[in-house]
Amino acid sequence: MTMRSSLAERIVFDLDDTLYLERDFAFSGYRAAGDWLEAQGSAPPGTGSRLADACRDLFTRGERRAIFDLAAQGLGLAPELVPELIEVYRGHMPRISLCPDAKRYLAGHKGLGLISDGFEQTQRNKIAALGLQAHCDIILPTGQWGAGYGKPHPRAYEIVSAASGGRTCVYVADNAAKDFLAPNRMGWITVQILRPGRVHEGSPPTPAHAAGAVIESLDQLDQAIAALRG
Repeated sequence: MTMRSSLAERIVFDLDDTLYLERDFAFSGYRAAGDWLEAQGSAPPGTGSRLADACRDLFTRGERRAIFDLAAQGLGLAPELVPELIEVYRGHMPRISLCPDAKRYLAGHKGLGLISDGFEQTQRNKIAALGLQAHCDIILPTGQWGAGYGKPHPRAYEIVSAASGGRTCVYVADNAAKDFLAPNRMGWITVQILRPGRVHEGSPPTPAHAAGAVIESLDQLDQAIAALRG
C-alpha cells in the first residue's frame, strides 16, 4: 500500500490498549516467565506452564498488583524467585500483534507520534515487536526520564508540540484517568478509544480529564477528528 501522510494534524498515539491489547503482553510475559522457570530446572517438570496458567487466571479475575506473588505462593515456589520472574516478564520480547483496526490505520499513515508510560525497556520491546518505528517519527516512552514524568506530566506532550511545526496535535489513548489532562490543557484534540478487553475501565475522574470524543475502533478516528476540528 502506498503510504499517505497523516491529516493536517499531528496524530499521536498511546500504546497499551490503544494499538494492541495490553492483556496480550501480560499473557506473553507469563509464558516467558514460565519458560524461564522451566529452564532453571529447580522446580518439577511442568511447573512453568502451571505458573503461566495461574498468572493468567489471576489476571482474568482482576488481579493486577501481586500476580507473581500469588501464583508462586499457590505453587509452593520460593518467594525469592518472584523478583526474578518479574524481571523476566518486564524484559522479555513479547509475542503481540496490532489490533486489526490499528494495523489498517497505520498502514495508511506516516509521520505519527507515540507517547507511552511504563518501564522504558518494556515499552521499547513492545514498540519493536509491533514494528511501530516504521510509522512513527517521534517515539517517547516516558520511563526514559525516570519517575515523575509519566502522564499526566506535560513533558512528552511539550516535546511533540515543539516538533510538530505549528500543527494541532491529536492524542489517541484509552485511560482517561491520566491520558488527556495535559493535552486538553495544551489545546490538543483528544480522542479516547475504548476497546473490548481493555484493562482500564476508562471513565474520566473529572470533566478536565475527559477526551473530546470516544470511539471503539480506529476506523472511526478520522471522522472523530474531523468533527472535533470544527
